[in-house]
Amino acid sequence: MKYVIVLIILAAFYFLFFQGQPSIEREAGILAPEEPIQLNLKKRESFTTGEYRVDKLAEFHIKARVLSKKKYRSGREKDLSRYDLAMGWGPMSDSRVLDEIEISQKNRWYYWKTKHFPIPRKDIETHSANMHMLTDDEDIEKELGRVKKGNTVELKGYLVYVEAGDGWRWKSSLTRNDTGGGSCEVIWVEEFRILD
Repeated sequence: MKYVIVLIILAAFYFLFFQGQPSIEREAGILAPEEPIQLNLKKRESFTTGEYRVDKLAEFHIKARVLSKKKYRSGREKDLSRYDLAMGWGPMSDSRVLDEIEISQKNRWYYWKTKHFPIPRKDIETHSANMHMLTDDEDIEKELGRVKKGNTVELKGYLVYVEAGDGWRWKSSLTRNDTGGGSCEVIWVEEFRILD
Protein backbone atom coordinates (compact mmCIF):
# COMPACT_ATOMS: atom_id res chain seq x y z
CA MET A 1 0.00 0.00 0.00
CA LYS A 2 2.86 2.37 0.84
CA TYR A 3 4.34 1.85 -2.64
CA VAL A 4 1.00 2.61 -4.30
CA ILE A 5 0.74 5.94 -2.47
CA VAL A 6 4.32 6.83 -3.44
CA LEU A 7 3.56 5.98 -7.10
CA ILE A 8 0.42 8.14 -7.05
CA ILE A 9 2.36 11.07 -5.60
CA LEU A 10 5.14 10.67 -8.17
CA ALA A 11 2.61 10.44 -11.02
CA ALA A 12 0.84 13.61 -9.81
CA PHE A 13 4.18 15.43 -9.51
CA TYR A 14 5.15 14.39 -13.05
CA PHE A 15 1.78 15.48 -14.45
CA LEU A 16 1.89 18.88 -12.75
CA PHE A 17 5.49 19.79 -13.49
CA PHE A 18 6.58 17.94 -16.62
CA GLN A 19 3.52 17.44 -18.78
CA GLY A 20 3.30 21.11 -19.69
CA GLN A 21 0.29 23.36 -19.67
CA PRO A 22 -3.14 22.78 -21.19
CA SER A 23 -3.13 23.88 -24.80
CA ILE A 24 -5.36 24.31 -27.82
CA GLU A 25 -4.37 22.91 -31.20
CA ARG A 26 -4.64 25.48 -33.98
CA GLU A 27 -4.66 25.26 -37.77
CA ALA A 28 -1.80 26.74 -39.77
CA GLY A 29 -2.06 30.43 -40.60
CA ILE A 30 -1.53 33.77 -38.93
CA LEU A 31 -4.11 34.20 -36.15
CA ALA A 32 -3.11 37.68 -34.96
CA PRO A 33 -1.91 39.73 -37.95
CA GLU A 34 -1.88 43.19 -36.35
CA GLU A 35 1.04 44.83 -34.58
CA PRO A 36 0.45 45.93 -30.96
CA ILE A 37 -0.75 49.53 -30.65
CA GLN A 38 1.12 51.81 -28.26
CA LEU A 39 0.54 55.49 -27.52
CA ASN A 40 3.20 56.98 -25.26
CA LEU A 41 1.76 59.40 -22.72
CA LYS A 42 3.19 62.93 -22.62
CA LYS A 43 2.11 63.32 -19.01
CA ARG A 44 2.32 60.46 -16.55
CA GLU A 45 -0.76 59.56 -14.56
CA SER A 46 -0.22 57.73 -11.29
CA PHE A 47 -2.30 55.70 -8.88
CA THR A 48 -1.60 53.50 -5.88
CA THR A 49 -2.45 49.87 -5.24
CA GLY A 50 -1.49 48.46 -1.88
CA GLU A 51 2.07 49.60 -1.09
CA TYR A 52 2.88 50.38 -4.73
CA ARG A 53 2.71 53.52 -6.86
CA VAL A 54 1.92 52.79 -10.50
CA ASP A 55 2.87 55.30 -13.23
CA LYS A 56 1.18 54.92 -16.61
CA LEU A 57 3.78 55.25 -19.38
CA ALA A 58 1.78 54.37 -22.50
CA GLU A 59 -1.62 53.18 -23.62
CA PHE A 60 -1.32 49.63 -24.92
CA HIS A 61 -3.61 47.41 -27.00
CA ILE A 62 -2.75 43.98 -28.36
CA LYS A 63 -4.43 41.02 -30.02
CA ALA A 64 -2.09 38.04 -29.89
CA ARG A 65 -1.76 34.29 -29.61
CA VAL A 66 -0.76 32.88 -26.23
CA LEU A 67 2.50 30.98 -26.72
CA SER A 68 2.85 30.04 -23.07
CA LYS A 69 1.30 30.90 -19.71
CA LYS A 70 2.93 30.80 -16.29
CA LYS A 71 1.39 31.36 -12.87
CA TYR A 72 3.67 32.61 -10.10
CA ARG A 73 3.11 32.01 -6.40
CA SER A 74 6.32 33.52 -5.01
CA GLY A 75 8.52 36.56 -5.50
CA ARG A 76 7.82 40.23 -4.91
CA GLU A 77 6.12 40.61 -8.28
CA LYS A 78 3.29 38.23 -7.34
CA ASP A 79 1.76 41.02 -5.21
CA LEU A 80 0.82 42.69 -8.49
CA SER A 81 1.00 39.99 -11.14
CA ARG A 82 0.28 36.30 -10.74
CA TYR A 83 0.35 35.55 -14.47
CA ASP A 84 2.83 36.04 -17.28
CA LEU A 85 1.75 35.42 -20.86
CA ALA A 86 4.28 34.85 -23.61
CA MET A 87 2.50 36.35 -26.61
CA GLY A 88 3.01 36.13 -30.36
CA TRP A 89 1.59 38.12 -33.25
CA GLY A 90 2.20 38.23 -37.00
CA PRO A 91 4.35 35.23 -38.01
CA MET A 92 4.66 34.22 -34.36
CA SER A 93 0.93 33.44 -34.26
CA ASP A 94 1.22 30.88 -37.08
CA SER A 95 1.29 27.18 -36.15
CA ARG A 96 3.57 26.43 -39.10
CA VAL A 97 6.20 28.62 -37.43
CA LEU A 98 5.46 27.67 -33.83
CA ASP A 99 5.69 23.93 -34.56
CA GLU A 100 9.41 24.50 -35.14
CA ILE A 101 10.05 26.50 -31.95
CA GLU A 102 10.21 25.25 -28.37
CA ILE A 103 8.84 27.82 -25.91
CA SER A 104 9.00 27.93 -22.11
CA GLN A 105 8.78 30.36 -19.18
CA LYS A 106 10.68 30.46 -15.91
CA ASN A 107 11.53 33.08 -13.27
CA ARG A 108 9.54 35.78 -15.11
CA TRP A 109 11.44 35.13 -18.35
CA TYR A 110 10.30 33.72 -21.69
CA TYR A 111 12.64 31.33 -23.52
CA TRP A 112 12.60 29.96 -27.04
CA LYS A 113 14.86 27.67 -29.03
CA THR A 114 14.82 26.05 -32.43
CA LYS A 115 16.96 23.59 -34.35
CA HIS A 116 16.45 25.56 -37.55
CA PHE A 117 14.81 28.94 -38.03
CA PRO A 118 11.38 28.79 -39.72
CA ILE A 119 11.53 32.59 -39.98
CA PRO A 120 14.45 34.99 -39.41
CA ARG A 121 15.61 35.32 -35.80
CA LYS A 122 14.75 39.03 -35.82
CA ASP A 123 11.11 38.22 -36.68
CA ILE A 124 10.89 35.87 -33.70
CA GLU A 125 12.33 38.56 -31.42
CA THR A 126 10.14 41.41 -32.71
CA HIS A 127 6.87 39.44 -32.94
CA SER A 128 6.83 37.81 -29.52
CA ALA A 129 7.31 38.95 -25.95
CA ASN A 130 6.86 37.99 -22.33
CA MET A 131 4.16 40.15 -20.77
CA HIS A 132 3.52 40.55 -17.04
CA MET A 133 -0.22 40.89 -16.38
CA LEU A 134 -0.98 43.31 -13.51
CA THR A 135 -4.53 43.81 -12.29
CA ASP A 136 -6.66 44.27 -9.21
CA ASP A 137 -9.84 43.30 -11.08
CA GLU A 138 -11.19 39.91 -9.97
CA ASP A 139 -12.99 39.26 -13.27
CA ILE A 140 -9.82 39.88 -15.28
CA GLU A 141 -7.88 37.65 -12.88
CA LYS A 142 -10.41 34.85 -13.48
CA GLU A 143 -10.12 35.26 -17.26
CA LEU A 144 -6.33 35.09 -17.01
CA GLY A 145 -6.75 31.87 -15.04
CA ARG A 146 -8.86 30.41 -17.88
CA VAL A 147 -6.35 31.20 -20.63
CA LYS A 148 -4.75 28.26 -22.38
CA LYS A 149 -1.70 28.03 -24.60
CA GLY A 150 -2.98 28.53 -28.15
CA ASN A 151 -5.80 30.94 -27.27
CA THR A 152 -5.96 34.25 -29.06
CA VAL A 153 -6.62 37.08 -26.64
CA GLU A 154 -7.16 40.83 -26.69
CA LEU A 155 -6.15 43.20 -23.95
CA LYS A 156 -6.16 46.93 -23.37
CA GLY A 157 -4.38 48.78 -20.62
CA TYR A 158 -1.18 50.63 -19.87
CA LEU A 159 2.53 49.92 -19.94
CA VAL A 160 3.64 50.95 -16.47
CA TYR A 161 6.45 51.75 -14.08
CA VAL A 162 5.88 50.45 -10.54
CA GLU A 163 7.69 51.59 -7.43
CA ALA A 164 7.45 50.72 -3.73
CA GLY A 165 8.41 52.86 -0.75
CA ASP A 166 11.47 50.71 -0.06
CA GLY A 167 12.91 51.48 -3.51
CA TRP A 168 11.80 48.30 -5.30
CA ARG A 169 11.00 49.02 -8.98
CA TRP A 170 9.48 47.25 -11.98
CA LYS A 171 9.53 49.04 -15.35
CA SER A 172 7.97 48.07 -18.64
CA SER A 173 9.77 47.99 -21.93
CA LEU A 174 8.42 50.58 -24.35
CA THR A 175 9.49 48.85 -27.55
CA ARG A 176 8.99 45.45 -29.20
CA ASN A 177 12.53 45.49 -30.60
CA ASP A 178 14.51 44.78 -27.42
CA THR A 179 15.64 41.45 -25.96
CA GLY A 180 17.11 40.27 -22.67
CA GLY A 181 16.76 41.92 -19.26
CA GLY A 182 14.20 44.73 -19.13
CA SER A 183 12.57 43.76 -22.42
CA CYS A 184 9.30 42.44 -20.97
CA GLU A 185 6.10 44.44 -21.04
CA VAL A 186 4.68 45.26 -17.59
CA ILE A 187 0.99 45.84 -18.30
CA TRP A 188 -1.73 47.21 -16.07
CA VAL A 189 -4.66 45.37 -17.64
CA GLU A 190 -7.98 47.22 -17.81
CA GLU A 191 -9.76 45.04 -20.39
CA PHE A 192 -9.08 41.41 -21.22
CA ARG A 193 -10.92 38.84 -23.28
CA ILE A 194 -10.33 35.43 -24.80
CA LEU A 195 -11.29 35.62 -28.47
CA ASP A 196 -11.80 31.90 -29.21
